[in-house]
Amino acid sequence: MSEQPSPGSVREVALLFLKLGTIAFGGPAAHTAMMRDELVRRRGWVTDQRFVDLMGATNLVPGPNSTELAIHLGYDRARWRGLLAAGICFILPAALIVTALAWAYVTYGETPAVEGILYGVVPAVIAIIVHALFGLLRTVVKNVWLGLLAAAALAAYLLGVNELLVLAAGGLLAGGVLLARHAGRGAHGLVAVPLLGLGDPTGGQLTQLFLTMLKIGAVLYGSGYVLLAFLRGDFVDRLGWLTEQQLIDAVSIGQVTPGPVFTTATFIGYVIAGPAGAFLATVAIFLPSFVFVGLLTKITDRLRSSDWTSALLDGVNAAAFALMAGVSYQLGRTAIVDPLTVAIALATLVLLWRTRLNNAWYIAAGALIGLAHTLLT
Repeated sequence: MSEQPSPGSVREVALLFLKLGTIAFGGPAAHTAMMRDELVRRRGWVTDQRFVDLMGATNLVPGPNSTELAIHLGYDRARWRGLLAAGICFILPAALIVTALAWAYVTYGETPAVEGILYGVVPAVIAIIVHALFGLLRTVVKNVWLGLLAAAALAAYLLGVNELLVLAAGGLLAGGVLLARHAGRGAHGLVAVPLLGLGDPTGGQLTQLFLTMLKIGAVLYGSGYVLLAFLRGDFVDRLGWLTEQQLIDAVSIGQVTPGPVFTTATFIGYVIAGPAGAFLATVAIFLPSFVFVGLLTKITDRLRSSDWTSALLDGVNAAAFALMAGVSYQLGRTAIVDPLTVAIALATLVLLWRTRLNNAWYIAAGALIGLAHTLLT
């Protein structure tokens, strides 16, 4: 059980996740690395073991995993007020930035260029992820068996196996090995998470927009590419509210801005129905995450209480660790492309090991280097 939060910790939670929501470029793996740096390494709010347990638990339910991890970490620190504060503050900066970009898109027909900033930011983000992976290695890979499981999960991911299947296989294999060792003991599963199968919503456009985004947030596992498939099926093919190019632009904006990739919904909502659409779409796609994490808080403290659920969680943690490594490898192949980006990544990694500077400084330095490179070339 986590300790009872101290007075004023809700404000601490809000300020911390507001900062993270502003600087967290790079997708879920980078978000997870930054949260570990802030909450485990710098503040000591949770242990590495507790951190990876929460990381594994949030992988068991649909929705944006890094956002759900933020929500659960907020609950751990300041209970229900912390849960709300962490989630809202992590989402808010990205939602506001995406809304501004959507306004520019609707007004001028294009989005402001961000490639220069990302040129310098992404190599720094990769270094942050690698540093976090090394920090978590001994906590996640507790023995040779879990090391082999993580290696197999990484290989499966790089060969194109679906992320959900990798996570499920990791948990079930670890649980199955324990059952084989203790064949005489009974085993109890965790819980079955019901998937909401909403039909085509009826009513006005705003109601339809809200219910469609709510459905997507309630059933979506996987990466941004899976999100793209859901959005295309609903908003391009079924409703006809977006063109293919508008959808690609929306997903691109969700990926290059800080914070959750699911703020793609904010952009789509604005394009379809202006500021009201942006607000409702954002609330709808993230609302299931708050509900799912609220339910998870009832069981995560019990996951270590039995041998079988503990083994299952160890397996999920090893698979999730492998997915982080796989994402960082793929991101590195596309972002570290020349001597300057190599230098940014290496310098950031060295500074992370030798100092306790805040991640925001590395992000800011990468952005400045990227802008300077763009202006000078």
